[in-house]
Amino acid sequence: MASSAGLAPVLLEVSGLKVAYGGIQAVKGVSFEVREGELVSLIGANGAGKTTTLKAITGLQPPAAGEIRFMGRSIRGQGAWDLARQGLVMVPEGRGTFTRMSILENLQMGAFVRRDREIAADIERVFERFPRLKERRHQLAGTMSGGEQQMLAMGRALMARPRVLLLDEPSMGLAPLMVDRIFEVVAEIHAQGTTVLLVEQNASRALALADRGHVMDSGEITMSGAGAELLADPRVRAAYLGQ
Repeated sequence: MASSAGLAPVLLEVSGLKVAYGGIQAVKGVSFEVREGELVSLIGANGAGKTTTLKAITGLQPPAAGEIRFMGRSIRGQGAWDLARQGLVMVPEGRGTFTRMSILENLQMGAFVRRDREIAADIERVFERFPRLKERRHQLAGTMSGGEQQMLAMGRALMARPRVLLLDEPSMGLAPLMVDRIFEVVAEIHAQGTTVLLVEQNASRALALADRGHVMDSGEITMSGAGAELLADPRVRAAYLGQ
Protein backbone atom coordinates (compact mmCIF):
# COMPACT_ATOMS: atom_id res chain seq x y z
CA MET A 1 0.00 0.00 0.00
CA ALA A 2 2.04 2.93 -1.26
CA SER A 3 1.56 6.22 0.52
CA SER A 4 3.14 9.65 0.45
CA ALA A 5 3.89 11.85 3.41
CA GLY A 6 0.67 13.11 4.94
CA LEU A 7 -1.54 10.94 2.73
CA ALA A 8 -3.56 7.89 3.70
CA PRO A 9 -2.43 4.56 2.21
CA VAL A 10 -3.75 3.52 -1.18
CA LEU A 11 -6.25 0.68 -0.79
CA LEU A 12 -7.28 0.29 -4.43
CA GLU A 13 -5.09 1.10 -7.43
CA VAL A 14 -6.14 0.70 -11.06
CA SER A 15 -3.43 1.17 -13.70
CA GLY A 16 -3.87 1.14 -17.48
CA LEU A 17 -7.07 -0.92 -17.28
CA LYS A 18 -8.49 -2.05 -20.61
CA VAL A 19 -11.64 -4.14 -21.00
CA ALA A 20 -13.12 -5.39 -24.28
CA TYR A 21 -16.37 -7.08 -25.24
CA GLY A 22 -15.51 -8.94 -28.40
CA GLY A 23 -14.11 -6.32 -30.75
CA ILE A 24 -15.47 -3.40 -28.78
CA GLN A 25 -13.08 -1.77 -26.34
CA ALA A 26 -15.27 -0.57 -23.48
CA VAL A 27 -12.50 0.66 -21.16
CA LYS A 28 -9.39 2.22 -22.71
CA GLY A 29 -6.47 2.45 -20.32
CA VAL A 30 -8.13 3.81 -17.18
CA SER A 31 -5.96 4.64 -14.14
CA PHE A 32 -6.98 5.92 -10.70
CA GLU A 33 -6.55 5.17 -7.01
CA VAL A 34 -8.68 5.16 -3.88
CA ARG A 35 -7.02 5.97 -0.57
CA GLU A 36 -8.12 4.74 2.82
CA GLY A 37 -11.04 6.78 4.15
CA GLU A 38 -11.83 8.48 0.85
CA LEU A 39 -15.04 8.66 -1.11
CA VAL A 40 -14.10 8.68 -4.80
CA SER A 41 -16.75 9.12 -7.51
CA LEU A 42 -16.71 7.98 -11.13
CA ILE A 43 -19.25 9.97 -13.11
CA GLY A 44 -20.22 9.92 -16.75
CA ALA A 45 -23.04 9.25 -19.16
CA ASN A 46 -24.61 5.86 -19.70
CA GLY A 47 -22.19 3.70 -21.69
CA ALA A 48 -19.07 5.59 -20.55
CA GLY A 49 -17.50 2.43 -19.12
CA LYS A 50 -18.11 3.02 -15.42
CA THR A 51 -19.90 -0.26 -14.64
CA THR A 52 -17.46 -2.24 -16.79
CA THR A 53 -14.62 -0.76 -14.74
CA LEU A 54 -16.24 -1.95 -11.51
CA LYS A 55 -16.87 -5.40 -12.96
CA ALA A 56 -13.21 -5.71 -13.89
CA ILE A 57 -12.10 -4.60 -10.43
CA THR A 58 -14.35 -7.14 -8.71
CA GLY A 59 -13.48 -10.11 -10.92
CA LEU A 60 -16.78 -10.21 -12.83
CA GLN A 61 -15.25 -9.21 -16.18
CA PRO A 62 -11.71 -10.20 -17.21
CA PRO A 63 -9.51 -7.23 -18.18
CA ALA A 64 -7.68 -7.25 -21.49
CA ALA A 65 -4.75 -5.32 -20.05
CA GLY A 66 -3.68 -3.32 -17.04
CA GLU A 67 -3.18 -3.94 -13.35
CA ILE A 68 -5.54 -3.89 -10.36
CA ARG A 69 -4.06 -3.83 -6.87
CA PHE A 70 -5.94 -4.06 -3.59
CA MET A 71 -4.11 -3.35 -0.35
CA GLY A 72 -0.83 -3.47 -2.22
CA ARG A 73 -1.32 -6.82 -3.97
CA SER A 74 -2.39 -7.69 -7.49
CA ILE A 75 -5.91 -9.09 -7.65
CA ARG A 76 -6.17 -9.67 -11.40
CA GLY A 77 -7.78 -13.02 -12.05
CA GLN A 78 -9.28 -13.41 -8.59
CA GLY A 79 -13.00 -14.16 -8.25
CA ALA A 80 -15.61 -11.98 -6.61
CA TRP A 81 -15.92 -14.47 -3.73
CA ASP A 82 -12.22 -14.18 -2.82
CA LEU A 83 -12.27 -10.41 -3.15
CA ALA A 84 -15.32 -10.06 -0.90
CA ARG A 85 -13.57 -12.16 1.72
CA GLN A 86 -10.60 -9.77 1.50
CA GLY A 87 -12.85 -6.74 1.95
CA LEU A 88 -13.53 -5.54 -1.62
CA VAL A 89 -17.33 -5.57 -1.80
CA MET A 90 -19.70 -4.27 -4.49
CA VAL A 91 -23.37 -3.35 -4.53
CA PRO A 92 -24.16 -4.01 -8.20
CA GLU A 93 -26.28 -1.97 -10.55
CA GLY A 94 -29.83 -3.26 -10.28
CA ARG A 95 -29.27 -4.20 -6.61
CA GLY A 96 -28.99 -7.98 -7.11
CA THR A 97 -30.93 -9.03 -4.03
CA PHE A 98 -31.89 -12.67 -3.52
CA THR A 99 -35.54 -12.15 -4.36
CA ARG A 100 -36.82 -15.48 -3.00
CA MET A 101 -35.05 -15.03 0.33
CA SER A 102 -36.24 -12.90 3.21
CA ILE A 103 -34.61 -9.64 4.22
CA LEU A 104 -32.97 -11.38 7.15
CA GLU A 105 -31.66 -14.20 4.96
CA ASN A 106 -30.21 -11.67 2.51
CA LEU A 107 -28.30 -10.00 5.33
CA GLN A 108 -27.06 -13.35 6.57
CA MET A 109 -25.81 -14.10 3.05
CA GLY A 110 -23.82 -10.87 3.18
CA ALA A 111 -21.92 -12.29 6.15
CA PHE A 112 -21.34 -15.68 4.53
CA VAL A 113 -17.59 -15.01 4.16
CA ARG A 114 -17.26 -14.30 7.89
CA ARG A 115 -16.53 -16.69 10.76
CA ASP A 116 -16.71 -14.33 13.75
CA ARG A 117 -19.36 -14.06 16.47
CA GLU A 118 -20.51 -10.51 15.77
CA ILE A 119 -22.79 -11.23 12.82
CA ALA A 120 -26.02 -10.90 14.81
CA ALA A 121 -24.84 -7.58 16.25
CA ASP A 122 -24.02 -6.30 12.75
CA ILE A 123 -27.49 -7.29 11.52
CA GLU A 124 -28.95 -5.18 14.30
CA ARG A 125 -26.75 -2.27 13.20
CA VAL A 126 -28.12 -2.59 9.68
CA PHE A 127 -31.65 -2.59 11.12
CA GLU A 128 -30.83 0.57 13.09
CA ARG A 129 -29.71 2.26 9.87
CA PHE A 130 -32.71 0.96 7.90
CA PRO A 131 -35.68 0.64 10.29
CA ARG A 132 -37.95 -0.33 7.41
CA LEU A 133 -35.93 -3.49 6.89
CA LYS A 134 -36.32 -4.43 10.54
CA GLU A 135 -40.09 -4.03 10.35
CA ARG A 136 -40.18 -6.43 7.40
CA ARG A 137 -37.30 -8.73 8.25
CA HIS A 138 -39.23 -11.87 7.23
CA GLN A 139 -40.63 -10.41 4.00
CA LEU A 140 -39.32 -11.79 0.71
CA ALA A 141 -36.89 -9.36 -0.89
CA GLY A 142 -38.58 -9.68 -4.29
CA THR A 143 -41.82 -8.19 -2.93
CA MET A 144 -40.14 -4.93 -1.83
CA SER A 145 -39.97 -1.64 -3.71
CA GLY A 146 -36.84 -0.68 -5.64
CA GLY A 147 -35.74 1.73 -2.94
CA GLU A 148 -36.21 -0.86 -0.20
CA GLN A 149 -34.23 -3.38 -2.22
CA GLN A 150 -31.43 -0.81 -2.62
CA MET A 151 -31.36 -0.38 1.15
CA LEU A 152 -31.19 -4.15 1.53
CA ALA A 153 -28.39 -4.48 -1.03
CA MET A 154 -26.35 -1.84 0.79
CA GLY A 155 -27.05 -3.44 4.16
CA ARG A 156 -26.04 -6.84 2.80
CA ALA A 157 -22.75 -5.42 1.51
CA LEU A 158 -22.02 -3.83 4.89
CA MET A 159 -22.45 -7.26 6.50
CA ALA A 160 -19.21 -8.29 4.78
CA ARG A 161 -17.39 -5.49 6.66
CA PRO A 162 -15.82 -4.01 3.51
CA ARG A 163 -12.46 -2.26 3.47
CA VAL A 164 -13.62 -0.69 0.19
CA LEU A 165 -17.31 -0.50 -0.71
CA LEU A 166 -18.08 -0.17 -4.42
CA LEU A 167 -21.51 1.26 -5.26
CA ASP A 168 -22.76 0.98 -8.84
CA GLU A 169 -25.54 3.47 -9.65
CA PRO A 170 -27.28 3.24 -6.24
CA SER A 171 -29.85 5.92 -7.12
CA MET A 172 -30.87 4.55 -10.51
CA GLY A 173 -34.62 4.23 -11.03
CA LEU A 174 -35.58 5.46 -7.56
CA ALA A 175 -38.15 8.07 -6.54
CA PRO A 176 -36.68 11.47 -5.52
CA LEU A 177 -37.30 10.98 -1.79
CA MET A 178 -35.62 7.59 -1.89
CA VAL A 179 -32.70 9.07 -3.84
CA ASP A 180 -32.25 11.58 -1.01
CA ARG A 181 -32.24 8.78 1.56
CA ILE A 182 -29.75 6.66 -0.39
CA PHE A 183 -27.27 9.52 -0.67
CA GLU A 184 -27.73 10.28 3.04
CA VAL A 185 -26.81 6.67 3.79
CA VAL A 186 -23.76 6.82 1.52
CA ALA A 187 -22.62 9.93 3.38
CA GLU A 188 -23.20 8.23 6.74
CA ILE A 189 -21.28 5.11 5.73
CA HIS A 190 -18.36 7.21 4.57
CA ALA A 191 -18.43 9.42 7.68
CA GLN A 192 -18.19 6.30 9.84
CA GLY A 193 -14.91 5.36 8.18
CA THR A 194 -15.75 3.11 5.23
CA THR A 195 -13.78 3.80 2.05
CA VAL A 196 -16.17 4.18 -0.91
CA LEU A 197 -15.88 4.07 -4.70
CA LEU A 198 -19.15 5.47 -6.05
CA VAL A 199 -20.25 5.13 -9.68
CA GLU A 200 -23.14 7.45 -10.50
CA GLN A 201 -24.90 9.16 -13.39
CA ASN A 202 -26.28 11.70 -10.89
CA ALA A 203 -23.15 13.82 -11.14
CA SER A 204 -24.22 16.64 -8.84
CA ARG A 205 -25.05 14.35 -5.92
CA ALA A 206 -22.00 12.14 -6.42
CA LEU A 207 -19.51 15.00 -6.65
CA ALA A 208 -21.08 16.80 -3.69
CA LEU A 209 -20.13 13.79 -1.55
CA ALA A 210 -16.79 13.00 -3.14
CA ASP A 211 -13.32 13.80 -1.83
CA ARG A 212 -12.12 13.26 -5.39
CA GLY A 213 -13.86 12.53 -8.67
CA HIS A 214 -13.13 11.29 -12.17
CA VAL A 215 -15.17 11.93 -15.30
CA MET A 216 -15.41 8.99 -17.72
CA ASP A 217 -16.33 9.37 -21.38
CA SER A 218 -16.18 6.65 -24.05
CA GLY A 219 -14.06 4.36 -21.88
CA GLU A 220 -11.52 6.95 -20.81
CA ILE A 221 -11.04 9.27 -17.84
CA THR A 222 -11.19 12.77 -19.31
CA MET A 223 -11.12 14.89 -16.13
CA SER A 224 -10.05 14.38 -12.52
CA GLY A 225 -9.98 16.54 -9.43
CA ALA A 226 -11.46 17.28 -6.03
CA GLY A 227 -15.21 16.68 -5.94
CA ALA A 228 -16.00 20.33 -5.23
CA GLU A 229 -13.71 21.52 -8.04
CA LEU A 230 -15.32 19.23 -10.60
CA LEU A 231 -18.78 20.24 -9.41
CA ALA A 232 -17.89 23.88 -10.07
CA ASP A 233 -16.16 23.24 -13.40
CA PRO A 234 -18.13 24.81 -16.29
CA ARG A 235 -17.39 21.83 -18.57
CA VAL A 236 -18.82 19.36 -16.06
CA ARG A 237 -21.82 21.58 -15.40
CA ALA A 238 -22.55 21.92 -19.11
CA ALA A 239 -22.09 18.22 -19.92
CA TYR A 240 -23.64 16.54 -16.88
CA LEU A 241 -25.69 19.10 -14.97
CA GLY A 242 -27.47 20.79 -17.85
CA GLN A 243 -26.12 24.21 -16.90
